[in-house]
Amino acid sequence: MSAAKSPREVRPSVLNPLFASVTGLPGVGPKLGKLYDRLVAEPGREARLRDLIFHLPYQLVDRHASPYLASAKIGEIVTVPVIVEDHQPPARRGRGPYRVLCADDRGGDVMLVFFHAREEQLTKMLPIGQRRWISGKLEQWEGRLQMVHPDRMMDERAFAQMPSIEPVYPATDGLPSRAIARAARAALERVPDLEEWIEPTVLAREKFPAFSAALKALHQPNSLAALEPLAPARRRLAYDELLASQLALIMVRSRLREEAGGRALVGDGKIAARIRDALPYSLTSSQQQALQEINADLAQPKRMMRLLQGDVGSGKTIVGLLAMATAVEAGRQAAMMAPTEILARQHFERIAPLAETAGLKVALLTGRDRAAARAKTRAALAAGEIDIVVGTHALFQEDVEFRDLGLAVVDEQHRFGVHQRLLLGRKGEAVDVLVMTATPIPRTLVLTFFGDIELSVLKEKPAGRQPIDTRAVDLERLGDVVEAVGRAIRSGAQVYWVCPLVAESEELDVAAAEERFETLKQHFGDDVALLHGQMRASEKDEAMGRFSRGEAKILVATTVIEVGVDVPNASVMVIEHAERFGLAQLHQLRGRVGRGAARSTCLLLYKGPLGETAKSRLAIMRETDDGFRIAEEDLRLRGEGDLLGHRQSGMPGFRLARPDVDSDLLQMARDDAKLILARDAELSSARGSALRTLLYLFERDEAVQLMRAG
Repeated sequence: MSAAKSPREVRPSVLNPLFASVTGLPGVGPKLGKLYDRLVAEPGREARLRDLIFHLPYQLVDRHASPYLASAKIGEIVTVPVIVEDHQPPARRGRGPYRVLCADDRGGDVMLVFFHAREEQLTKMLPIGQRRWISGKLEQWEGRLQMVHPDRMMDERAFAQMPSIEPVYPATDGLPSRAIARAARAALERVPDLEEWIEPTVLAREKFPAFSAALKALHQPNSLAALEPLAPARRRLAYDELLASQLALIMVRSRLREEAGGRALVGDGKIAARIRDALPYSLTSSQQQALQEINADLAQPKRMMRLLQGDVGSGKTIVGLLAMATAVEAGRQAAMMAPTEILARQHFERIAPLAETAGLKVALLTGRDRAAARAKTRAALAAGEIDIVVGTHALFQEDVEFRDLGLAVVDEQHRFGVHQRLLLGRKGEAVDVLVMTATPIPRTLVLTFFGDIELSVLKEKPAGRQPIDTRAVDLERLGDVVEAVGRAIRSGAQVYWVCPLVAESEELDVAAAEERFETLKQHFGDDVALLHGQMRASEKDEAMGRFSRGEAKILVATTVIEVGVDVPNASVMVIEHAERFGLAQLHQLRGRVGRGAARSTCLLLYKGPLGETAKSRLAIMRETDDGFRIAEEDLRLRGEGDLLGHRQSGMPGFRLARPDVDSDLLQMARDDAKLILARDAELSSARGSALRTLLYLFERDEAVQLMRAG
């Protein structure tokens, strides 16, 4: 039974300029557009102006002029006018630094130092006898002033156009910060005037600027305070994002509760009992408690929306299977959706034998299925011949229909948007939804991502889970680590070797993995396999299959293995450049070992010297394997890694809001959203119309579509 299609409301035309491609900006063509796609857009979607204006600087540099070298401060960025006096190429071509001597009007001099320099380019940029403005970090070396690789070398005209406060953006290979700044300035000129959606009293109390003024204050700052946590412009944009999120969550949840009024799912427990009997272990007390809570929700004549939160290896999949068994006992179908094909296949392989032992018919549906097999599975689903289907996003495609879907289980839900969860939840009449995450989320943040969702927590690890010996090792001891890995595989162990998070660039991550793969292959030959996100699906399957079967002893991988990969014989995890990862991601990766009977080890390879945040992260990883404590520490420390491991900064799923400083704004946004819907449930007032624009701007328009469907 499939839900009827509803008419879609069209995005307000005033927003069209912001949803145009960045390739329409001056100097940004299709080639650069692809780099912007990778840097600022969601996977599979081209970068638009809204993505670019929400890509905020992470640092501001003071480029104010310092007229004379004598008054400039060592160790700081200075901008000074100088005369180019002499070029000093290295004695041996290509060896050593290239130096350029410059002096100011008062006799002070500074040596500009360049490594791997191109002489022709430097003589053109810095002609002898000409006046140039140079800007960069001023240092002292052997008693004289020097500047290594100045940030800027400008004539008078370029200096006049340079901003005094320069924003520095997260960048990627081929797309430097300065190019992003130019594109952002051009994008700002196309931001339309939008009706104000924030309550006037809140605007006045918080001293919030208008939306477009807030964007300009951050992309074209006039002081170093512009990016401060309490800066009104930054807080304004954070509040906009939180208000859109909270308004959408409350609207969606309210509508889901109303739709069809819910249907009670009450089973006789016979199928679930057969599955329990087939398990080689007993359920933990928190698994039993979670099942009681889930079954109590299912038995109610209203829709369930529950989050099952459990640490790595706490047994969420079995709880999900037993919940699906209850739905089948009640005469309906169930679906389990996973974010990747690897994880979907793994879930299927894990639950199918147990389910089939209990007499259930289980199928797998992914985007890679052959047309004939897919058609057969679809027909069986529509006819009710399949009790449980496991799959990827392919499950919520329009051509997939169920006879009577009763329960949707969504694993690693943070990889899916609210809209995608809704699509699966609307594949039947009054579908109950259970979302699961292996990333413990501090209770303070649960409301942020899910609204007023019920929560079940799995606290214990199943019996037989081995503690993991975690050690931090300096990369200078790489040779010792390779020898230790050799001893481990000779003893029968298998090893994950995770390669560094190089930058916000998957290509660089892949290059690092391929380089390490070649190095280890010289030591261990065909015992080494490689897995990364840019391989063809068949190549991934082959690599994972070899490792799962024990044919490969070492799996070199990027973080594609972070979620869900399960090889019980793997007992060593090596994480290279661990200082570059966030705590939650390190914890997820470590959780890939410790799943079998053997004692397990996790080696955190780091390159010193470490900053204070990186030291704290590695210390916490050595101290504890409690995911909930790690999540709280991750929230406290922040750093690069976000709690749900999806983006490198900001709240998970958020571009502008920060959990460490915006908790008061979150509560304000929740209160305001509730009040808005109490007064104007259809958003039909003047402010309601502006709020619809806000929802579309932050791509929370699934809430508007639900309202429209009503």
